[in-house]
Amino acid sequence: MKDILLDDFKYVLSSNLNWEKLSGKVVLVTGGTGFIGSLIIRYLNFLNDYKYDIKVIAIVRDVAKAEFMYHDSKVKLIKGDVCNLPLIKDKVDFIFHCAATTRSKDMVEHPTEVSGGIVNGTMNICKLANEKQVKSMVYLSSMEVYGATSKGMQILTENDLGSIEILNTRSCYSLGKRMAENICYSYYVEYNVPIKIARLAQTFGAGILPEENRVFAQFAKSVIENRDIILHTMGDSRGNYCYSADSIVAIFKLLLEGEDGEAYNIVNEETSMTIFEMAELVAQKIAKNRIKVIIDIANQHNYGFAPKTEIRLSAEKMKQLGWKPTIGLLEAYQRMIKWLN
Repeated sequence: MKDILLDDFKYVLSSNLNWEKLSGKVVLVTGGTGFIGSLIIRYLNFLNDYKYDIKVIAIVRDVAKAEFMYHDSKVKLIKGDVCNLPLIKDKVDFIFHCAATTRSKDMVEHPTEVSGGIVNGTMNICKLANEKQVKSMVYLSSMEVYGATSKGMQILTENDLGSIEILNTRSCYSLGKRMAENICYSYYVEYNVPIKIARLAQTFGAGILPEENRVFAQFAKSVIENRDIILHTMGDSRGNYCYSADSIVAIFKLLLEGEDGEAYNIVNEETSMTIFEMAELVAQKIAKNRIKVIIDIANQHNYGFAPKTEIRLSAEKMKQLGWKPTIGLLEAYQRMIKWLN
């Protein structure tokens, strides 16, 4: 394991969580080759180095990729898709449901597959959680469920949902996530399944995958390759961010201490800024002005960008659980670039 990721996991371990609750238990992770899913699995493997004896099961579509990622561990890999869930004979104590596409291009070109995967996959995992009588489950949702609000720059709590354009293919992701949250809540109410919903801000850091192409990865690669940052919009959409290790702490905190049937924003409130502001920050502070930010807006494009937003998410509900993120944007980029290098 790379030193930077090991440092992150030691940081997660140092949080005031009762890791003994996972000792000797079976943890199922969907989306095991994705960014967050892979970090959760790697962290569970890290815990096993401390003799916690956690059995980790990962549902993956690409077994070869997963074997490469976890070649030095005892993760049980089950080939399958959450939409066509394979038979799982094992006992399951905890579930992290992380499976979902995050590529905007897929959302534009394959909207039915994206929304279908989110909704049908979540229905299947909730059904499994009920059948296995799990002790706790965390569903990874997204800040995109908020849509466009009338509150402008005001800080939004978990109850401040706005509107989402229905007749827009790019909405397949945000509307799918909303429906998936409702499915989770319905299973909690009707079957008493202990589900918590994590609404993640854009999360990045050490451990991002080589194929990652979201804006934060593009900015980091621009620094590494010493090339200018090219924006295809004015960059005036406001982002909400959180460093990966802080997010992992929050996700485990929800698993072990969160309130069933509740949604929680996972965000570092101090990192809220526009895409352009973040690009300038990276060019000036990280690249030390070796590169610059260039705006190049094409007349026609099919990048599948999310709609412009000005939302600022509140982390107050997570803070009430005792969670506090400590890693800001500058350090997040420095750690991510160290990982990529």
